[in-house]
Amino acid sequence: FLSVTEDLVRRRAEHNNCEIFSLEEISLHQQEIEKLEHLEKWCRNLKILYLQNNLIPKIENVGKLKKLEYLNVALNNIERIENLEGCEELKKLDLTANFIGELSSIESLKCNIHLKELFLVGNPCTAFEGYRQFVVATLHQLKCLDSKEIERSERIKALQNYPEVKWKIREQERAYLLKRAREKEEAQRKMQERKEEKPKQMDSKLGFDSPDSLQEKSNHPEGDEEQGRYRTVENDDEDRKFWEEPTPYTPESRLETHRYIEEKRKAKDNIRESKKREKTAWTLVTAEGKVLNVNVPKLHFSLKDDEENNQIILDLAVYRHLDTSLLDVDVQPTYIQVLVKGKPFQLVLPEEVKPDSSCAKRSQTTGHLVVTMPKAKEIILAKQKVSASIKHSDCNTKQKTTRRSGQVEKLEVDPSKYSFPDVTKIIQEKERTGQGPIKLQPQKVTDVKK
Repeated sequence: FLSVTEDLVRRRAEHNNCEIFSLEEISLHQQEIEKLEHLEKWCRNLKILYLQNNLIPKIENVGKLKKLEYLNVALNNIERIENLEGCEELKKLDLTANFIGELSSIESLKCNIHLKELFLVGNPCTAFEGYRQFVVATLHQLKCLDSKEIERSERIKALQNYPEVKWKIREQERAYLLKRAREKEEAQRKMQERKEEKPKQMDSKLGFDSPDSLQEKSNHPEGDEEQGRYRTVENDDEDRKFWEEPTPYTPESRLETHRYIEEKRKAKDNIRESKKREKTAWTLVTAEGKVLNVNVPKLHFSLKDDEENNQIILDLAVYRHLDTSLLDVDVQPTYIQVLVKGKPFQLVLPEEVKPDSSCAKRSQTTGHLVVTMPKAKEIILAKQKVSASIKHSDCNTKQKTTRRSGQVEKLEVDPSKYSFPDVTKIIQEKERTGQGPIKLQPQKVTDVKK
C-alpha cells in the first residue's frame, strides 16, 4: 500500500519553501494514498488538509493535529467516522462519496464542539430513513449539513422524535453491515480465483512452451507475429471482460479497479522499455571485426585534417542546450565513438591517432563538440613548411626595409655633404627660427661653444 511520504509532503509544500514543520495547509489529493500516517509528526501546525480522491480506508493518525480546522477526505474508502476527537479546532469535515454505513459513528463528533459544517452526501447512510433527523439531533453544534442550513425548528422537531429515529437507524445499520460482510466474502473469493488464474495466464502470455514448439517458432518467425497479434487481441478481450463485468460499488471493487489499472500501466511500461532495448541494439562492429560509420542521432559533422599541426579535428554539431553529462566520447586509434543521450555516433578515421593525447571541448556559443586527435605518425614536412614560411617572412622584411631605406633617401636633401649632424648649425637654425628677443642669441652661442 502507498502511504504519505516525506518526499511527497515536501513536494506539495512548494508554497512554504518546502518546509513542512511550519506548514498550515497542504493538498494531497489524487496521490493514490492507501494509509494515512506521519502527518501528525511532521506537520503539527496544519489547519487545512486536503486528502480527497485517494484510497484511504480509515481515518487515523490525525488526532494530534490540534489546530486542524478543515479536513477533506471525500472520494475515499472510509466506512466509519472515528479518531477525530483530538482535532479540537475542527470546523468543517467533508466525507462526500465514501462508504459510511455505520451512521451511529457520528456520535464520536460530539467532542468536536467547534464543528459547524458536515458533508455526508454520496454515502450509503444517507439512504437510511430518518438520516437527517438523526444527525441534526445527535450533533447540536452543527450549523450546516450537506450544504443545507439547519434551522432551529428542524432541530427541535428532530429532538422530539430522537428515540424512535435512533432505533430505526440502528436496525438499518445492522442490515447494511450484514450486506457488507457478504460483499467482503464475495470480494475475497474473487480475489483468490484471480490469484489462481494469473499464473496460467502469465505462462500463456510469456509463451512458456515445450522445446519442440520453441524450435518451430525459431524456424517460422511469421508465427511470432501471429502470436503477438493473438496476445493483443487476448488483452483486449481481457480488458473488455473486466470493464463490462457488473460489480457492486464497494471499497474492494474500487481498490481492485485501481490495482488493475496500475498493473496494466506497468505492463505497458515494461513493453515500451523492452522495445527501446531492442531498438538500441545497433551494429557498430561487424562479425568480421570491421568498424562501421554510424550516425544514429543524425547530427551534422565535419572532419578536418590539420596537416600543419599534424592532427585530425572532428566538429560534431551537438544540440546547444544538451547537458554535457549526456555525452560520452571514446577515441580509439582507428575510429571515434560519441554517445549522445545513449545514441551512438561512430566514425572511422583516415589515419591512426593517439587516444591518450586527444582532447574534447564544448563550444559555449554553438554547443558543438570539438575533438582534437593528434596523429600517431609524425611528419617532418610540417617543419620544412615552417622554415619556408620563415624565409618568406625574412624576404618580406628585407623588402620592407629596402622600401623604407628608399623612402629615407628620397626625403634627404643632400646626403653627400653631411656625414654626421652639425650641432652648432642646428642650434643656430633654431635661434633664427625661434621666438624671443634677438639680444639673447650671441650669449647662447658662446655658451654652446664653451
